[in-house]
Amino acid sequence: MFTVIGIMFAGIGVGYLFRETRWTQKVSPLISYTIFLLLFLLGISVGANEAIVNNLGTLGTQALLIASASTLGSLLAAWGVYHFFFKERRHG
Repeated sequence: MFTVIGIMFAGIGVGYLFRETRWTQKVSPLISYTIFLLLFLLGISVGANEAIVNNLGTLGTQALLIASASTLGSLLAAWGVYHFFFKERRHG
C-alpha cells in the first residue's frame, strides 16, 4: 500500500515540476486508455473467478444496494452543502 501511495506522490511531484512542458499535456489520453485496459483486465479476472460468477446474483443485489445507498447519501450531502452554504437567504 505504501508503495502505491509513494508512486502516486512521485507522479504528483514529476507532474508539478514539468507542468509547463508540452508532453504532460498529451498524458491525459494515455491515462484514459490505461484505465480502459485495467478495467478490461479486471473483467477478465472477475469472469475467470468461479466463486464470483456463481454468486453473481447475490453479489449484484448487494452491489446495487450499496451503490444506491451511496448515491442517495451523496445527493443528500450535496443538497445539504448547497442549502447551508451556497443558497442565498432571503431577508424580508
